[in-house]
Amino acid sequence: MTEPLVSVIVPTRNNARTIERCLASVRAQDHPHVELIVVDNHSSDGTDDIARGIADVVITAGPERSAQRNRGIRAAEGVWILWLDSDMYLPTDAVSAAVRTAAVTDATGVALPERTIGDGFWTACRALERECYLDAPWLHNPRLLRRADMLADGFHESMSGPEDADLRFRIRDAGGTVELAPVVVDHDEGRLTLRDIWQKRYYYGLSLPALVERHDRAMADQGSGVLRAYAQSWRRLARRPVHALGMAGMRVMEAAGYLWGARAGRRRARV
Repeated sequence: MTEPLVSVIVPTRNNARTIERCLASVRAQDHPHVELIVVDNHSSDGTDDIARGIADVVITAGPERSAQRNRGIRAAEGVWILWLDSDMYLPTDAVSAAVRTAAVTDATGVALPERTIGDGFWTACRALERECYLDAPWLHNPRLLRRADMLADGFHESMSGPEDADLRFRIRDAGGTVELAPVVVDHDEGRLTLRDIWQKRYYYGLSLPALVERHDRAMADQGSGVLRAYAQSWRRLARRPVHALGMAGMRVMEAAGYLWGARAGRRRARV
């Protein structure tokens, strides 16, 4: 039986630090049929030049990640699509494990759990946070879906950040399922600073009103799911009390960033 073609879509912008390793990890997959599509949002640091030396297709498009992914989906030829951020590195069996999981479980989508790698205290706090989610399948957003499903209703282009959660909620509301592949993806977050963290969460918060408009219990469901994961991982947190305290402070700051961004997003929507 011929293995299906999987189109891996990588949206990117100014990620020269990680793009080569990211794309090389896609090229190293043991799945025999992989198409690699990069959608670059007008990079100025040579990211697009690196991509052209590795990818099958490089497209220049924006303005945001959701639109880039949708553009890649339209260009793809695979039966399956898998999207990957350009600071993520796949283990060699990631694609084959995801396709196999979809076949065995008949899931609508397949998630690939992540772990954070990088340097510094705040990156270590983020790494501890992500460890808490490895045993919390209810929080994972899908990365592998059938292309036909995504052509019919792709990513919501008014969102930048919450579009993954929006997709998970849409699948749930339609009675579908998301299963976890038995792999872990490395997410290279470099050396995080509190300023980096605040700015990203504020930016993502701008799209939260659009998410809540589509799923009125989105924030409550997400919040309760995260707290459930932390409670389940109390032993892991207890073993690393300094990083656990840092994680708690970081999460409080992130919540404030989300809320501040959401407030600004609502103001923009009224203009």
